[in-house]
Amino acid sequence: MYPGKRHYTDFEEMLKNEQLDILDICLPTDLHADYAIRAMEQGIHVLCEKPISLKKEDVDRVYGAAERNHVQFMAAHVLRFWPEYAQIKEIADSQRYGKLLSGHMTRVSEIPRWSWDGWMADEERSGLVPFDLHIHDLDFLVYMLGAPKAVKTARVKRPDQDSLSALYEYEGAFVSAESAWYAAAAPFTATFRFQFEGAVAVFDGQKLTVYETGGTTRDLSAGDQGEAGVINLPKTNAYANEIAYFADCVENGKPADIVKPDELKTVLDLLKAF
Repeated sequence: MYPGKRHYTDFEEMLKNEQLDILDICLPTDLHADYAIRAMEQGIHVLCEKPISLKKEDVDRVYGAAERNHVQFMAAHVLRFWPEYAQIKEIADSQRYGKLLSGHMTRVSEIPRWSWDGWMADEERSGLVPFDLHIHDLDFLVYMLGAPKAVKTARVKRPDQDSLSALYEYEGAFVSAESAWYAAAAPFTATFRFQFEGAVAVFDGQKLTVYETGGTTRDLSAGDQGEAGVINLPKTNAYANEIAYFADCVENGKPADIVKPDELKTVLDLLKAF
């Protein structure tokens, strides 16, 4: 697949033979924390695919290893770098259209039959929809709005599909979210709609549109940023953005604190509701 590149099937052999500055960990979720720590103990900076772990206690283990070994660590929660999601956070933070009143987020697809060794459909390795799919939207809500005051959840879990809904309550606002892996071959869909005092912002998976109460419609889409991937992900350069951000932090000795350990703990705590 990558001509001229060296390949390893043994992690320790790779660490022994290569001089690595940064390691990007994209293993099954249950392996994230242990492999991240093993790399950081060799003085390697680690960017780790989300979630950091299925266990809240691993957050302190991983960040403790980073501190002891004077290296950087970041969990790759890509929505923080997704142009349309960054836009909606700026709108919420600036209160450009007043206070947030309500929101809805959707993230659904067919069950991921394509994963190596079927690991994504294995609850012990992936955590299924709460930890692998819904975590994207929940993490973004915590990033944008903080921890909710209250949560109501519903879930239907079967061997061939897993679907959930949640209602997150904030001061003066609420956000509902649905996530699912369907048995049917439904296409990947990720959308959101947020209602503010002065506008409604709608992301349809391709374009972010703001409908202002005065009648003006604004297209805030970042435009095409690459071809859709094999699982029909929307066009974006968010993955490149998060890698570039982490590399810049490492190169310039800046903390990679766009993702904070306390936020990761909050998300893992909230996921217990499912």
